[in-house]
Amino acid sequence: MLGRPPVEALPRPEIGVELVQVARNMTPARALELPTPAIRPEAIVARAAPLSAPQSPADAVPDGATPSVLLAAVSPRPALRPEGLAERFPVRATPGRAEPAVQVARAADPEDEITLARYEEPAAPRLLRPRSGANPCSPRLAEIPRRRGSAPGGAAVMASLGNGSGTGRDNAIADQALAGNVPDFLRDLQPVSFTGIAGGRQTEITICVTPDYLAIGSDEDHVRVPLGLPAALRVADGFDMMLPTTRMVDAIYAQADLRLSPSPMTPGPQMSSTDYFLRHDATVDGQFARAGGRGGILVAGHKKDLVIANRLSRAPGRVAIYGWHRSNGNPIQPLSTVHGEYYADYSHGIRLVSRTAYIDGRAIDLRSLLTDGQYASLLNSDGPLNSATVRLAALQ
Repeated sequence: MLGRPPVEALPRPEIGVELVQVARNMTPARALELPTPAIRPEAIVARAAPLSAPQSPADAVPDGATPSVLLAAVSPRPALRPEGLAERFPVRATPGRAEPAVQVARAADPEDEITLARYEEPAAPRLLRPRSGANPCSPRLAEIPRRRGSAPGGAAVMASLGNGSGTGRDNAIADQALAGNVPDFLRDLQPVSFTGIAGGRQTEITICVTPDYLAIGSDEDHVRVPLGLPAALRVADGFDMMLPTTRMVDAIYAQADLRLSPSPMTPGPQMSSTDYFLRHDATVDGQFARAGGRGGILVAGHKKDLVIANRLSRAPGRVAIYGWHRSNGNPIQPLSTVHGEYYADYSHGIRLVSRTAYIDGRAIDLRSLLTDGQYASLLNSDGPLNSATVRLAALQ
């Protein structure tokens, strides 16, 4: 079945039905006739009890007020035990009685105490059986349009953009991608697997990812293109895909066929220029060629990733970036939301993940795993994604 699954409304509780019926029959005149709470008489408002025991009953009530039955009797304080009494009657320990254990409350982040709601209405993905052989990921798991023979190459597209930046450039690049002007090798999705205990048993989850970062053009003439978050999400949604989590980025690097070293450039305002995009892409192409790489193999380490994370729901209008792993496996860029959502520089890349995953060989919607309390920890370092983050990832 295509589209969203039907939503069945929960039946209204009986008490709710009665309240609705009463409210419908209520007129303003009838509402004014209903009894209202009476003001408490001043005579029964208790004043603060004195620190010393009252000398007479008159001291326990205000002057001229009638004592109320609501007032608790004020008892004199007990006298201290005479010192000699302690010597005559020593206190004996009760045999066989252990002191009660004291459990100290654990200080926790407020978010740890919140039960994150599951996202119940994802659009129904095309769930395909895993492909036979070592790679279960089919190109059909991504809805990337076929590239037209007349589509321009990457160099021509980038030349048409000038050296500007911002949403205008992002929209032009996104339009090219959504029209299918991407290299054919990006359609050869690659498997990345996670294993661990979920629901009390050993579980294996396989996700299907693009072998390289989003690029515009053909296999022979293409340019890897950074994008701001809105444009990246638009492309991901158009391809029936999503951005990865930080744990996915780590796993992609660990399982990559080819790992390239980061190649930072001189920082400054020019980092977001098209010229910097092209220069860095040429550097990566050189690394790729010297390492004997070929299109379609899983390659990582040469870009930071735009990721989805629960932090985005607490930082609206921001983009989350992570990665650029060194050869020791540690990322240069920890998870950060310091930049606005439209920011993009030469070091950013758009890795896309199919919305269809496989759990022990069974096809399942990846979004349902990312919001599930049992399985999410295998795929995401900060637990289940909350519904706001999933809606952001799905452009809803």
